[in-house]
Amino acid sequence: MLWSLSLCKLSFVFLLMSSVSSLIMGSYFLATGLVVFIEWELFQLNSSNVVMTFLFDWMSLMFMAFVMYISSLVIYYSDEYMSGDELINRFIILVLMFVLSMMFLIISPNLISILLGWDGLGLVSYCLVIYYQNVKSYSAGMLTALSNRIGDVALLMAIAWMLNFGSWNYIYYLDFMKNSIEGMIIGLLVVMAAMTKSAQIPFSSWLPAAMAAPTPVSALVHSSTLVTAGVYLLIRFNVLIVDNSISQFLLLISGLTMFMAGLGANFEFDLSSIIALSTLSQLGLMMSILSMGFPSLAFFHLLTHALFKALLFMCAGAVIHNMKNSQDIRGNGNLCSQMPVTTICFNVSNLALCGMPFLAGFYSKDLILEIVALSYLNFVSFFLYFFSTGLTVCYSLRLVYYSMTGEFNSTSFHPLNDEGWVMLGAMIMLMIMAVVGGCLLSWMLFSCPVMICLPLWLKTLAITTSGIGALVGYELAKFSLSYELSTFHHYLTTMFFGSMWFMPFISTYGMNKMPLKLGDFMLKSIDQGWSEEFGGQMIYKEMSFNSQLVQWWQNNSLKVHLLMFMLWVFILVSFIL
Repeated sequence: MLWSLSLCKLSFVFLLMSSVSSLIMGSYFLATGLVVFIEWELFQLNSSNVVMTFLFDWMSLMFMAFVMYISSLVIYYSDEYMSGDELINRFIILVLMFVLSMMFLIISPNLISILLGWDGLGLVSYCLVIYYQNVKSYSAGMLTALSNRIGDVALLMAIAWMLNFGSWNYIYYLDFMKNSIEGMIIGLLVVMAAMTKSAQIPFSSWLPAAMAAPTPVSALVHSSTLVTAGVYLLIRFNVLIVDNSISQFLLLISGLTMFMAGLGANFEFDLSSIIALSTLSQLGLMMSILSMGFPSLAFFHLLTHALFKALLFMCAGAVIHNMKNSQDIRGNGNLCSQMPVTTICFNVSNLALCGMPFLAGFYSKDLILEIVALSYLNFVSFFLYFFSTGLTVCYSLRLVYYSMTGEFNSTSFHPLNDEGWVMLGAMIMLMIMAVVGGCLLSWMLFSCPVMICLPLWLKTLAITTSGIGALVGYELAKFSLSYELSTFHHYLTTMFFGSMWFMPFISTYGMNKMPLKLGDFMLKSIDQGWSEEFGGQMIYKEMSFNSQLVQWWQNNSLKVHLLMFMLWVFILVSFIL
């Protein structure tokens, strides 16, 4: 146990120091415009050099700083959250492998080394999702792994197409490729890979299923590692996908993902699932602004979202931990009087998610929505942007209503408290960044203040939509349907909105049903049918009949022997004469 504690503390200190140094270097690289490209020759074989390449620019260093900062606090948080686990060493090592895979992905300008980090994320995420070894975790792990394998195959095909250019260092060829048919194909394959990793429609069902992992892992996965890998890859490949049909396709898909996730979260009662669906909604926002040709804005929102989403998951983990693993928000209530510090952190992260002015989420979300209002965009995409923003505030207020206010709905003898100071320390450190991180990043990333001039109704549309969403969320939380509508309500919420438009059914039962039926038919009609009739059974019957015939022939019967003797005599006489 002492060794595991020291491993937690050691990992926390190392990652925190690495984060600070990476942030300082990233700021210097951003100010000076410096880019460092490192090639390390591993070995040489028959005049072929196997070289590992690393790209250090302001973007990769900033992202690494945020990933390491969040992962250090997650490991520190896990020290108390996972204290009941006897094999906490294994958990910490898996988390460190997860972070290492993300580092490979971030600093790789080469598709082969990107695949190394990409597959590392997939494999370690499978190990973490099935960490609690039960049937549900196993099913969720298989769904996560197999969904991500589709993207891995797309990335392998992109690697094969890069052979047309003589090297896998895509960073050199982006401007050259963008007008060629090979560039279009590679861009489409990379978009497909990013859609699976960032859980866009129709690959969305694995993201809520991956909540089977321990909550500290969810805080890491949903903020800065696994699901953001696809967005980061598209930021790097942005030149290939703007101003063509790929960007229009991605804009529609990501807008629908954002809308679907926001709608589904309003009908969920599982605390972790609501936050997972909010991650899906924010990923749709990042992908959609990326498809419009604003990679810097997508990266800005990626970093600010990582801060408050990790904090939101940590607070949810603290609530679940204190509620003795109950995740139903209807069993909460009046947490603000029972767990005041956790509630403060929870509300700050929730308000940052909604885009409350001067918190981290405001600087990126408000800028994105103003750019959308300024852009030449069709009505469907415009509606999806702003309606999804209203839905975000709607489910956030609903969550606050159920968990923070009203009467406490659990047992009177309850274990709620704020005494876990290790978890609280990690949450408070993240809360500070969730408050000030947005303005610091906006000052660093944008050299001059961004001023967007719009008509008054467009300028205030974001806050108006948020206000309407807050009102609807509050009323929705209080609203109860009559008995006559309860069956329809149950079907609508559970079967359609709550199931993400039937996507989990399609990706599980839908994928399994026809192959299983076909296998049953093949088993009955071929394996146990015609193949038996013409195969084993027929051979058995024929051989059995022949052996019975021979057995009858060879019985010690005087007539048979006499007949054989007469036959031989006849044959001999015939040959002699």
